[in-house]
Order: sequence, then structure tokens, then C-alpha cells
Amino acid sequence: MSVPYASALAEATPRSHWLDSEEAPGASPALAEDTTCDLAVVGGGFSGLWTALLAKERDPSSDVVLVEARTAGWAASGRNGGFVSSSLTHGIGNGAERWPQELAELERMGLDNLDEIEDTLRRYGIDCGFRRDGKLWAATEPHQVHEIRAMCDLAAAHGRRIDFLSQDEIRAEVDSPTFLAGAFDGEGYALTDPAKLVWGLREVCLRLGVRIYENTPVQSMREGSFSVLLDTPYGRIGARSVALATNVFPSLLRRLRLYTVPVYDYVLTTEPLTDGQLASVGWKGRQGMSDMGNQFHYYRLTDDQRILWGGYDAIYHYGNGLRDELDQRPETFAKLAEHFFTTFPQLAGVKFSHAWGGAIDTCTRFTAFYGKAMSGRVAYALGYTGLGVAASRFGAQVMLDLLSGEETARTRLEMVRSKPLPFPPEPVRYVGVELTRRSLDRSDRNGGRRDLWLRTLDRFGLGFDS
Repeated sequence: MSVPYASALAEATPRSHWLDSEEAPGASPALAEDTTCDLAVVGGGFSGLWTALLAKERDPSSDVVLVEARTAGWAASGRNGGFVSSSLTHGIGNGAERWPQELAELERMGLDNLDEIEDTLRRYGIDCGFRRDGKLWAATEPHQVHEIRAMCDLAAAHGRRIDFLSQDEIRAEVDSPTFLAGAFDGEGYALTDPAKLVWGLREVCLRLGVRIYENTPVQSMREGSFSVLLDTPYGRIGARSVALATNVFPSLLRRLRLYTVPVYDYVLTTEPLTDGQLASVGWKGRQGMSDMGNQFHYYRLTDDQRILWGGYDAIYHYGNGLRDELDQRPETFAKLAEHFFTTFPQLAGVKFSHAWGGAIDTCTRFTAFYGKAMSGRVAYALGYTGLGVAASRFGAQVMLDLLSGEETARTRLEMVRSKPLPFPPEPVRYVGVELTRRSLDRSDRNGGRRDLWLRTLDRFGLGFDS
């Protein structure tokens, strides 16, 4: 049986476009002996690297060790779309539902965090294609036009500017026959090459004196008399404090494992477009984009004139399935290719160069949560739900605040002090996630109307977000 668009996918490399680069640094040696430190950071993605870097900036004399089970950025940090959002709440709508009294402050803190990221990249000379070109949203169904207007109004009510765009205005920015209206956020979004950002942060950490050990999985964590003990295959770390930045992977604190589930997201990139192909789309501003569906697509241009196209399917596997072979899902790649050519029929005949997937962690409130354990010696931040490129830096600050024991503007936030509801155990978890995905799909096909299941989840502040 032939698969639609199979020829466009036939030569796609099964690897992240970002990580498929000759610029990837060699791995640091694994830990091969027992050691001690002031702060041990577990995890070498954005969360861990920001934590290590900020810890050294706070106290250059501190001894910081970072351990990573494989190599820095190999997982979600090197596989995402490179959207750098100022939002700390997974979008202004989610923030308004959960923390309406704090939303203006959270929006301000998010913009400050984005400014501070840009400043850090400039100060340390990190070249990662960081561009503050903003983001466009596209309404592709009539009911989404009203949703976009509501988003713009909500932003204005909380001190943020998101501009509504008519059909002609959005098609003048990026041309698709599917676009009915749009919105543009010019201050709260940047784009980056996420792998180069990871590698740049890693190099800065090394420059500042962070000891990085890669290919060093932490097998267990326990509280000692005067330190937290981390066991790895060839050495033990005794740390005065520990920051857990493992996100989608099973937490070393077992009580956290019911709070997140791994969800697989999938991405395509095209071959480099010719000048004529790019002109047919009219994407001169290079803004990031997404549509407004519950199951949405996100897309952007890369520096070498490819279109990155991802999202829509968000796949949960029974029992918190988390395996390398799940990174490839041909049926999702075929679906994404079909949706791509529906959106941009003028690009018929374009081939895809890369097709990949990977797991992100999500929680029932769709945005990160934070806390302490082991007599305040361990801090954690997890649950970013795919919007962690910038928010992970804020989470790193929160973890360091918590470990310091000092109250700050961040730790006073209700968002930081509260926790999401845990997911139920299996098999109820799997059934609930599948029911929710099917209901979201029906909502997208039924004018945005939410069925009884979704309304019930809304009532209890639960759900599932692609």
C-alpha cells in the first residue's frame, strides 16, 4: 500500500536537524572516581546548564559539578523547534485560568527573563542564531478567529501587546490559503538554534569552572549525614546541595513520578528552499508560527532556508513508555507531511531532509512546578510541557533560590509554591490521555466546541495539551 507523500519523506535523515551538525562538541569524560562539591546538577539540558551557569555567576568560588547520562542536549533540548517564549505559564490563557492575580507579574518576569537570556548570550559571545523576530499565530478555522481576538484582548488586559491581524495582513506576512486571520507577538518570542544554544551554554559553564561529566548516569540518590550522595557507575558524588534537572526522565525522587508523563512530539524539516520557493511563501519577516488548533502545528524558517514543521500529534505510550525506538513514528511523519502541503500547496514537490521525534514531560497544569526535598538540600523543576527553552532559565533561578533558603520574588509566587494534581496510575492514566486526545480532535473538527469530557477536565483544572 502506498503512503501519501512517501516520496517527500523517502530520504529524510532520522535525526534532529539541529544535532546533525559537525559543530557538535566532543563529550567530556565520564566521572571515574568519588568526588565532592558544593552543588551537583543532574541533567545536561537547558535546565541543568542554566542552573550550573547561574550558580557560578552567583558565587564564582562555588564548586559546581554537572552530570549527564549521555551528552549535553541530546534529548529535548536538542530536538525542539527553537522557539524561545517569554511565557512562564505555557501561554497567557493558561496563566489567566490558574493564576489570574499573578498574571501581570508573571508576564513581566517572563519578559525580563527573555531579556536576560539575550544579555547572557551577548556577554559570553554565544552564537546560536538568536533572533527576536516574534511569533505569528494563524487561525485556520472560523471559530479560531474569535479565539485569536480573545487572546489579544487578554494580553492587553495584563500589560502585553499582541496585535490582531486580518486575513490580508497575515497572508502578507506568510502566505497560505488556509489562513483566515492571525496575531503577532513582537516582544515575547525569539528563535534560536537549540543545539547551538546548548553547546554554547556548555562551553561557558566549562569556561567558568563547572566540572562536567557526560555519559555518567546517576543511579541513586540518598541523604547522608552532611551531604546528598549520588551514585554513578564509576564514582560517588557527595554534594552539599543538588539540583534535579532531569525533566522527562524518571525522577530520582520517586514521589514526583506521578506528576509528569512523557509525551512524544515529532518534527520535519524540508530541504533548503530556493529563493523562488521562499518567495512563493512570502516569509520575509522570519517570525516563528503556529496555528490555533488544540492539536497545533508549529513552524519556522531556519538560517539555511529550511522550513521546520512539527507538532499536532502528541503521543503517550502505556506505562510512561520512554524508549529510543519511539523517536521514529512513520505514520505521524506522513500526517505532518500531508498537513504541510495543505498549508503550503505552492511548495508541492519539496522534499524533507530530516524527520525526528522525542519525549517532553507534561503535567496536569501544563507548566513547570518546583519544590525541595531532603531537608532542603535538593531542589527540582520539571513539567515544562514543551515550552521550556526560556522558562528553564527561570526554573534554574527558582531552584537556586530554594536551595539558598532565602525568600525571593520568585519563591513568593503562588505558581512556584503550588503543585499540579498528579496523574492517576495505569491503566486509568492511559485511558484518560487517549479519551482526552480524541476529544481534542473532535473539538478541532467541531467548531471548537468542547464535549462533556473536556468540560469536566476544565472544571478540575486538568487536561492534556499538545
